[in-house]
Amino acid sequence: MTLQDQVALVTGSATGMGRATSLMLARQGAHVVVNYTRSEAEARETAAAVEALGRKALLVRADVSDDRQVSAMVDETVKTFGRLDILVNNAGTTVFVPFKNLEELTEEIWDRVLAVNVKGTFFCSRAAAKVMLPQGSGCIVNVASTAGLHASGSSIAYAASKAAVISMTKTLAVALGPRIRVNAVAPGFVNTRWNAARPDMLSIVEEKAALKRYGEPEDVAEVIVALITSAGFVTGQVIPVDGGQFLA
Repeated sequence: MTLQDQVALVTGSATGMGRATSLMLARQGAHVVVNYTRSEAEARETAAAVEALGRKALLVRADVSDDRQVSAMVDETVKTFGRLDILVNNAGTTVFVPFKNLEELTEEIWDRVLAVNVKGTFFCSRAAAKVMLPQGSGCIVNVASTAGLHASGSSIAYAASKAAVISMTKTLAVALGPRIRVNAVAPGFVNTRWNAARPDMLSIVEEKAALKRYGEPEDVAEVIVALITSAGFVTGQVIPVDGGQFLA
């Protein structure tokens, strides 16, 4: 177990990529802080699955767009475990608005998407750094998106927010190095509940991707965990996880 008794905070870990990442980290020996905002039942299932693997789980409800709630979550983590070694900024939100429908992209949508995806990533990273820097080490992985690299995604606001996460990954790597490494993954189309209402996309992605399939949450979690456990000389980088969807 390469992460034996280390402590990982995974935001938005009730379902999907967050849950898959939490379980993979637990299998590597980490105790896991399971964060959620609304999906309490699913979050409890994730926590139970972590504990079934022989690791400890702490369940914390917190909206990452609220700096005070984020600080309280990290404080509770340290109070419970005495440390924080890993942060995975997975929590995110979106609204499906076609790019051409500019009038549908309201100020309220912009505010919420940027608050969760951008400010939330920063608030969590800042709070975690206050613990990791005195410890002398730490690792942060941000979940961006291929929408931040290409003209794609659920809306212009979402694409802009993930481009900001990619930029923040680089600037935080500079700000927090050498003691804390900061990297990002950029998933393409992944089979999560966000995309469950878009069955039309499945065949499109399968046809376009070099690997001829869409991603599963475990595909993304695998790369996140690899960046944590076996990429000690890598920081400020963004790894696409899209099965070669954007190669041509």
